[in-house]
Amino acid sequence: MKKRRAELGPLFYALAYLLVWIPYIGATRVLASQPHGGMAIPLTGLAMLPLTLIFAGVSMGMVLWLNGWWKSAHCLRFGPLTFPVPTRATAVAGLGATLILTTVPLSFTFPGVSIPFIQVLMRGDALIVAPLVVRIMGRKVHWYSGVALLLVATALTVTIQQRGGLHVPALCLLTIVLNLLGYFLRLMVMTRTAKNADPESLKRYFVEEQMVAYPLALAILGGLVLAGRTPSLLQLRWGFTGLWSSALLPVIVILGAIVAVQGLLAAMILLGRRENTYCVPLERSASVIGGVIAAYALWRMRNYPQPTTAEMIGVGLLVCAIVLLSIGPSLGRKPAAAPTHELNDEATAG
Repeated sequence: MKKRRAELGPLFYALAYLLVWIPYIGATRVLASQPHGGMAIPLTGLAMLPLTLIFAGVSMGMVLWLNGWWKSAHCLRFGPLTFPVPTRATAVAGLGATLILTTVPLSFTFPGVSIPFIQVLMRGDALIVAPLVVRIMGRKVHWYSGVALLLVATALTVTIQQRGGLHVPALCLLTIVLNLLGYFLRLMVMTRTAKNADPESLKRYFVEEQMVAYPLALAILGGLVLAGRTPSLLQLRWGFTGLWSSALLPVIVILGAIVAVQGLLAAMILLGRRENTYCVPLERSASVIGGVIAAYALWRMRNYPQPTTAEMIGVGLLVCAIVLLSIGPSLGRKPAAAPTHELNDEATAG
């Protein structure tokens, strides 16, 4: 029964992850495409980013403090005081998480870039990274990973051809590349240090990663604001200073809290004891399906553009790749004989 609960754990987290994506994507898209709160123009992704990360960081810090996870981190003693500190590995993972934290909120705010299209572009990257990490770790990349990679490439080709080319803003391209890099760094460290049966190891990794990610993300954004006065950086500056007095502040607070919940749920899925070829597709599929549901909800409820046939074909191929990666490890594997007590449990349950 314990084994069964362990198997169902990631599925429960994935369902919760899917459900929190729907309101987050929908609200972010609406704020970025229509004026609200007495504003003359919609909020840009860059304007939303600073306060979203501030409130997400505060929410995450409160969760880690209240549940006592911070005690699992490595500590540095300074006189009578003790401070949690990251290791070199978790600091690298924190850098990867920083890139993800800053790119995911931006991805749903670009004008003319539909939700299914950006989902195919950004969620397909993890399906490419997962087998790459396996290869770098010196393990065998199985046939189903190659087939899944082909499906992802087909999905990208179909959706890009339908648009007549990539044709996305330069900031959108940068967002995709940085998200891919962030996912690679995070998954490498996670696989090496935290994917094991020790719950303390899981807590330690997550606390140390998060204590790097949020401060570093805000420091980078603050440094960019001080570095210049381009239109993009002025939007970012207004997000740090002007949004505090906006009527939209309560919405941004809620979005920040949702980002923290997403981060916690994603970590619970990815840090599961199952192999990356199961955990990564499970996490990606939840966000892809959540994005599609949000896109159709916006079409029905607010008259946003309906997802195109080519976009849905691309999403369908992506989901096929996800399913293949999930079931691939069990294909051709002989089932192990169940222990007698497990058979008795199943018979009793039936």
